[in-house]
Amino acid sequence: MNIVILERESVGLDVDMRCFEEFGSVTSYDNTKGEELTAARVKDADIIVVNKAPMNERTLAGAKNVKMIAITATGYDICDIAYCKSRGIRVANVAGYSTAMVAQHTFTLALALSQKIVNYDRFVKCGGYAAQDSFTYFADTFAELDGKTWGIVGLGAIGARVANIAKALGCRVIVHSPTGRAHEGYECVSKDELLERSDFISLHCPLSDLSRGFIDAAALRRMKKTAYLINVARGPVVVSKDLAEALKAGEIAGAGLDVLEKEPMEADNPLLAIQDSSRLIITPHIGWASVEARRRCVAGVYENVKAFLRGEMRGVVC
Repeated sequence: MNIVILERESVGLDVDMRCFEEFGSVTSYDNTKGEELTAARVKDADIIVVNKAPMNERTLAGAKNVKMIAITATGYDICDIAYCKSRGIRVANVAGYSTAMVAQHTFTLALALSQKIVNYDRFVKCGGYAAQDSFTYFADTFAELDGKTWGIVGLGAIGARVANIAKALGCRVIVHSPTGRAHEGYECVSKDELLERSDFISLHCPLSDLSRGFIDAAALRRMKKTAYLINVARGPVVVSKDLAEALKAGEIAGAGLDVLEKEPMEADNPLLAIQDSSRLIITPHIGWASVEARRRCVAGVYENVKAFLRGEMRGVVC
């Protein structure tokens, strides 16, 4: 088997991928950008290990031997599934490897924002604490999560994990599903009710026509002025321009983002104008990327490839 790894850096160079040598000859590239380069690199591949490079007729037409596309991620929108089916190319993804870390990152963002952690750290390190007489300083008001209402959009594995943590911290959990799905054991509410009642809103829904632009100017106006928005789902679920305007106008208390409409972030993104980390924290799509999660991801891809070579169905998308 000729195995081509197109984006070795996507899982981190600190994570061992020598396991794939068990299956045959491995050609590995740190990164691959653009359809022309992708097509050139996969033309002799039997199995393609990929994260973001597009898998479609333009990149795969010359790859006459390709039998499997193994994605180092859960999402598979990089693949033209209809084309892969027409070619008999098996596509497999890895689900669940990052659930614990994304849920943890949700609360990292929420707590850093709501407790003004960056502001207090800066106050101490700039000498303010050492210069005062009092043993404490709490000029930037903050509050407990206990007793607050935590609204969740999308109650899949990650949303359910977040719901359990929020409940453990004393929050009332309410849920909205863009698809209209009911979730037993949780109070399911309309979009407007979730926006109006929640003190924290965290987004965990997949990107679809139902969720694209879900948080726009109208939605932000319905939120409490004291509310926080956390997006660890997909960037286009939130309209960046509308969020920037809402934060500038004080329509909500703050936002924590791990995903953006375009990644990497564009230099003219209006959110870059907001440098106050008590109102906005942005991380560069790292919510999934603990070393444990990245190792689980690689292990999942390895098991998918091994199963495929045995004629078994594992992690199969098509």
